[in-house]
Amino acid sequence: MSQPQKDRPWLFRTYAGHSTAKASNALYRGNLAKGQTGLSVAFDLPTQTGYDSDHILAKGEVGKVGVPVNHLGDMRALFDDIPLDQMNTSMTINATAPWLLSLYIAVAEEQGADISALQGTVQNDIIKEYLSRGTYICPPEPSLRMITDVAAYTREHLPKWNPMNVCSYHLQEAGATPEEELAFALATATAVLDDLKGKVPAEHFPAMVGRISFFVNAGIRFVTELCKMRAFVELWDEICATRYNVEDAKYRRFRYGVQVNSLGLTEQQPENNVYRILLETLAVTLSKNARARAVQLPAWNEALGLPRPWDQQWSLRMQQILAYETDLLEFDDLFDGNPAIDRKVNELKEGARAELAQIDGMGGAVGAIAYMKSRLVESNAARIGGIERGDTIVVGVNKWQAGEPSPLTAGDDAIMIADPQAEADQLDRLSKWKSARDDNAVQAALGALRAAAKDGSNVMPPSILCARAGVTTGEWSDVIRSVFGQYRAPTGVSSNQSNRTEGLEELREQVDLVSAALGRRLKFLVGKPGLDGHSNGAEQIATRARDCGMDIDYEGIRLTPEEIVSAAQNGDVHVIGLSILSGSHIPLVRDVMARLNTAGITHIPVIAGGIIPEDDARELRAMGVAKVYTPKDFELNKIMADIVTLVDPRSVAAE
Repeated sequence: MSQPQKDRPWLFRTYAGHSTAKASNALYRGNLAKGQTGLSVAFDLPTQTGYDSDHILAKGEVGKVGVPVNHLGDMRALFDDIPLDQMNTSMTINATAPWLLSLYIAVAEEQGADISALQGTVQNDIIKEYLSRGTYICPPEPSLRMITDVAAYTREHLPKWNPMNVCSYHLQEAGATPEEELAFALATATAVLDDLKGKVPAEHFPAMVGRISFFVNAGIRFVTELCKMRAFVELWDEICATRYNVEDAKYRRFRYGVQVNSLGLTEQQPENNVYRILLETLAVTLSKNARARAVQLPAWNEALGLPRPWDQQWSLRMQQILAYETDLLEFDDLFDGNPAIDRKVNELKEGARAELAQIDGMGGAVGAIAYMKSRLVESNAARIGGIERGDTIVVGVNKWQAGEPSPLTAGDDAIMIADPQAEADQLDRLSKWKSARDDNAVQAALGALRAAAKDGSNVMPPSILCARAGVTTGEWSDVIRSVFGQYRAPTGVSSNQSNRTEGLEELREQVDLVSAALGRRLKFLVGKPGLDGHSNGAEQIATRARDCGMDIDYEGIRLTPEEIVSAAQNGDVHVIGLSILSGSHIPLVRDVMARLNTAGITHIPVIAGGIIPEDDARELRAMGVAKVYTPKDFELNKIMADIVTLVDPRSVAAE
């Protein structure tokens, strides 16, 4: 009996990078040796937002959520002994995508690689940064221009490279419904292609359509997610054929990578996350005609902190068992002709088309940024409300909370801690790099970049020149900022109360009573210090506080401790809430508390929220933080009640 013919498996990836380029390189080589077939690079927040490691905004953020890459030397160390012309590399980078790709090309040249053979992608999706992730620099129009500059350059020089990954992953994390995820991602893709049409010869445009890829989220409702992927395939084919007249079916193919839903990972009973990850993986692999080209899985314990190499290996083995031990890849699509699947796919497509029509009526994705942001905040509020009410069951969180302690989380080394010396080491290397380079070559390269940005030329050639000359990430970004300006995205949080009243009546009464005792409306400042752009939690806290009747002050992301303390002082607020999910809570909160002391306003209670281990929570309380919240504190009304109690002058008087 002959062996059945098996399809080629998808690329196996793990999103990874931390501390330093050298440490991340060791992790990559270890993962490749274990059977990983592609790399997915996580960069730290200063690199993502265009700052060198020695910038004031980078303090406490260096090497925390990814690897710091300041210059060619860092990129060289990151890929040491990894032949780039034999690798498929995904780089999760957006605002600084032209720069990081330039560094990658420069390293490949040093390795003697054939540049035209390079394979991989830069995410390069700036629209979702305005909506959900926050690592943007420039306004939408010049950001769109740089995306298409990358696309035009890769068409000519890196024909196997995907110049953009339209990223709906973070949209779902921000609360998007399946219909919203479909529509917002497709609207972004059309905005990019509409701009790209003028930058490539007409005869090459269909092939460029075929190079646009997507990066998608797969949630726990895996049948719906499977249908969403089939809807993506059909809608994209439809758009390519009717909007762009792409005749070749291979250029209309929906090409996507996926990370399954990190949002659904729970701090409580974290071992349950293994099952969640597996089921979510099935959503993007079971249907052959809508199967992912690459899958990267989080580790089971990422809601607790940095995963260890063993934790990442566990997720990799899950993919390998599914691809190599099962018979999944031996069959045609298992769902073609299934009436239940067809109904759901059609339902999702109709909902997405309605959203797309709304967005088109606003001038496309760029013109609809504020609308899409407000929709995400509303949808996320509905999601969280469902969990609070118990309508949406999350095992171990709002149902069956009692359980045995997990041996997987026992011991001092259960969670990997970023090297505390990494930041100092990185600063030392950066200083030495700057002192050893040719300053004349650096200035000449930066001048060429500035000229290209001003006159409309493609920014990629001068960016590659900058990479070779030893320019740093911050210097490249400073030129971009000086020419194109900076941007603050809408928060999506209206100052007006919603019509939601269920479960809030008592809280509203308490807010009214305390406000009367204070002599004015209870005022709550929600601040996000540092570079962390994950604003979903802060938005939901601000929204719920508003609906409880509090006066809220929320300016969005990327504030310095100095700005937060100044806002607290000038706004005469009653309580400060700090949201930090990047692991930088200790230095940032310490800075805020010190500045409050200097300003003489230590009477204002401070609360903190984020992914905060208990040891760190104790340290924060020792600094004077009144309350510490983590993802396990999902009942927002309890947090609101705590805030009311903290600022109630009647309780203070009673004490």
